[in-house]
Amino acid sequence: MKDTLIRYRKDKARETLDDARMLLRDGTPSSALNRIYYAMFYEVLALLHTKDLSSSKHTGVRALFNEHFVKAGIVPVELGRQFSRMYDFRQKSDYGDFVKIQPEKVSEWFEQAVAFINEIDQIIEESLG
Repeated sequence: MKDTLIRYRKDKARETLDDARMLLRDGTPSSALNRIYYAMFYEVLALLHTKDLSSSKHTGVRALFNEHFVKAGIVPVELGRQFSRMYDFRQKSDYGDFVKIQPEKVSEWFEQAVAFINEIDQIIEESLG
């Protein structure tokens, strides 16, 4: 069951990243940013499940990720920072008033998310053996 849930979350991360790519191409950077964050979020959920960890809140997921993977040296600090930044950007974009998101920045964040997901994927695969 655990492996099935991990694979499901990883697949969901990739699907959501594909959604972000289409939204970027269609000229909706705010929606793409939302999908970029959620792609990273689903990948982090998959990673947490490798240690039977979970949380129903985004802040809880971030805290568990940082405590059990970033601070433990399993995940590079920069990836922890990227995840936190994307959370902040997504919050501002989704809930802030008069927020204008630059498509060029979202394209850059998309590429970072691709690298993030690829690196977390490797860590997951190593942990599953």
